[in-house]
Amino acid sequence: MVDSLPQPGADAQLAQDFVEFAVDAGVLRFGQFTTKAGRVSPYFFNAGLFDDGAKMARLSEFYAKAILASGVAFDMVFGPAYKGIPLAATVAVELARQGKNVPFAYNRKEAKDHGEGGSLVGAPLKGRVLIIDDVMSAGTAARESIALIRGAGAIPHAMAIALDRQEKATENGKDVAHSAVQYVRDQLGMQVCTIARLEDLLAFLAQGPAAESMREHHSQVLAYRERYGVGN
Repeated sequence: MVDSLPQPGADAQLAQDFVEFAVDAGVLRFGQFTTKAGRVSPYFFNAGLFDDGAKMARLSEFYAKAILASGVAFDMVFGPAYKGIPLAATVAVELARQGKNVPFAYNRKEAKDHGEGGSLVGAPLKGRVLIIDDVMSAGTAARESIALIRGAGAIPHAMAIALDRQEKATENGKDVAHSAVQYVRDQLGMQVCTIARLEDLLAFLAQGPAAESMREHHSQVLAYRERYGVGN
C-alpha cells in the first residue's frame, strides 16, 4: 500500500525557487534538444552542471526540504550510479543537518572483485530505501535500482527526483499514456517525491522575475506539453 502524500511539487514556492536556481545555474536551458525518446524538446535539464560545492549544497537543501515536507517514510537513502552517487551523499549530509540522520549507500556499474568486493558501497541496504536521482526518463534506472535493493533484502520504498517532466514515456519506440513517474508510482507501487514539475517550470516562465524575456520559451514549452504531456 502506498502511503498518502501531497502531490509532488505541492510546495509551490519551493518549486519556483528551485526552477529559478536551476535556470541561474545554467542547469535548466532553453533551445532545441533531442531527448532519449527522439523528441525535440524546447528545454533541457542537465543535473551534471550542478558542478561546484555551492551549487551542490543548495541543490541538496532543495532535495532535503522537499523530502521532509512530503512526509515520505524511509530508513536510508540510495544513489544509483553515476549521477545518483553525489546526490545521495550530499542529500544525506543535508538531511542530517536538518535533523534526520540516515545511512546512505550507492552502487558501482561494475562489481569489484578485490578489496571489499561486490557492487554496493556504503551502509548495508536494509529497511525502507529512498532512491535519489535527478530525473526519470523511461524508468529503466529505477527498475535496476529496485532489483538491486530487493536482491539485498531491503524494500525499495520511494524515489526523490529533482524534476518531473510530466511527459509520456515510450515503450518499444512508441508513446504510452503514462509518464515514467506515473509508472514507478502506479505500477511499481513506490512513492515519488519531486522538487518541481513541468507545470512549475511553466508557471515560472509565465510569472517569474524574468517572465517578459521568457515569453517565447513559455509558448514553446507549453506547445511541447500539449503534444507530449500527461496529468499528475
